[in-house]
Amino acid sequence: MANSPWWRGAVIYQIYPRSFMDTDGDGVGDLPGIVARLDHVASLGVDAIWVAPFFRSPMHDFGYDIADYRDVDPLFGTLADFDALLARAHGLGVRVMIDQVLSHTSSEHPWFRESRESRDNPKADWYVWADARPDGTPPNNWMSLFGGVAWKWEPRRGQYYLHNFLSSQPDLNFHNAQVRAAALDNVRFWLERGVDGLRLDAINFCFHDAQLRDNPPKPMELRVGRGFSPDNPYAFQYHHYNNTRPENIAFLEELRALMDRYGDAAALGEISSEDSLATTAEYTSAGRLHMGYSFELLTDDFSAAHIRGTVERLEAAMSEGWPCWAISNHDVQRAVTRWGGADASDDFARQMVALVCSLRGSVCLYQGEELGLPEAEVPFEALQDPYGIAFWPSFKGRDGSRTPLPWNGDAGAGFTTGEPWLPIPAAHRARSVATQQDDPSSVLNAVRRFLRWRSAHPALVEGGIRFLDAPEPLLAFERTHRSGTLLSAFNLSPGAVDWRLPAGASPRALDGHGMLAGRIEDGLLRMPGHAVAFASLE
Repeated sequence: MANSPWWRGAVIYQIYPRSFMDTDGDGVGDLPGIVARLDHVASLGVDAIWVAPFFRSPMHDFGYDIADYRDVDPLFGTLADFDALLARAHGLGVRVMIDQVLSHTSSEHPWFRESRESRDNPKADWYVWADARPDGTPPNNWMSLFGGVAWKWEPRRGQYYLHNFLSSQPDLNFHNAQVRAAALDNVRFWLERGVDGLRLDAINFCFHDAQLRDNPPKPMELRVGRGFSPDNPYAFQYHHYNNTRPENIAFLEELRALMDRYGDAAALGEISSEDSLATTAEYTSAGRLHMGYSFELLTDDFSAAHIRGTVERLEAAMSEGWPCWAISNHDVQRAVTRWGGADASDDFARQMVALVCSLRGSVCLYQGEELGLPEAEVPFEALQDPYGIAFWPSFKGRDGSRTPLPWNGDAGAGFTTGEPWLPIPAAHRARSVATQQDDPSSVLNAVRRFLRWRSAHPALVEGGIRFLDAPEPLLAFERTHRSGTLLSAFNLSPGAVDWRLPAGASPRALDGHGMLAGRIEDGLLRMPGHAVAFASLE
């Protein structure tokens, strides 16, 4: 593994700054808070952190609406604080990736303020503007992912502008070469500052169909997607024209060429398209993104068949690229609850980390997964997420996965001395870092043991993968590397399962991984509920 790029097989820990650690008592996490708690992150054995947006923003979408790409919002600190974070992380041997939101800006960005003033100013063509139809309605039928039409009227220009997300997030016009150059210049600013990689938000949304053609309707039975529910009109269409346009490929190649000038800096793309696996394979082909991840394992389907089918479809499509897997993040319900239900056990929480970290690819672990945190119940009156407020009560939004990380069991959970921006449930405080720190049987210490154990097995870090025909609820596969082949098996149910190993297999059970372990007896794999098994195949 010594000659492999650092990101290949890396475990990347996602930090949501608002909810990580608050040092100034305003109830919102900040960059000095990340610095103060980086020892905890490093103790997990991860390779890198991904820090969600901390740039200047009116925070209508909590930082994903950027008003200045090159400065830190005062809510989070200063550029000097970011430099301190970078230095501290590197001192601990941890790489730093940051979010870049290239497809759109805040409506308060100076570019948009200039663009909206007239049809002939220097930035007039920097955003997606279009005339109304003769009857005054929007230019086409495109819908916003956050609900409603994707167009907003601007009386100063007498035109509509496109917003694939909130109306305060106008889409940039990437057909304009000046826009592409400006976006790459902003990326260069952070690469020069020393970041090790970029997580590229909604990277398939950069280009739109220049002809503004209508999206075709989607049949009722297919109105289920990633990141939206069937009651969201966004699900009523095939999104052929408002994202994932072919012109995006050339831009990705420009972006990669820039990044290649900065040594081993890596690009991780977030991809949500009509066929996200195919798009991920396309976007990670040679000369494009280093890694890509989609939402297929961020859905409600928790079965061996779904996980196997998802990975195998990507493997079949991906001839050159490298995947990155995640089962939780700041946009979806936490996996412990989503897949394990309200009464999910600690063994289940441990198993989920081991499972995602055993698939071929890199991994994004979301803050709190190392504690086995369930989804938080946030009452309507405490909601902050505009997406959840708009679709309440059928969809409660993203706040349940964004509550502050519990560092101890106090009222403020050691996160803040003030009032936290979202309530911290008692169930989370009971699972705090302090509570689990010295408990050798805790989820936290199991994750620490497993990640360090994984790093010593090249087959799990960068080996190939081949699934075995095991019955539900057993998921089994081989990871093969020049150093040898490992059998990995996971009982996804709370009940015990026995499985007759394939004929001719001579597995030697491996221990030390910190998980509830199955055992091998006379060619039979005996798996307690939510057990895992790793074995060397001779």
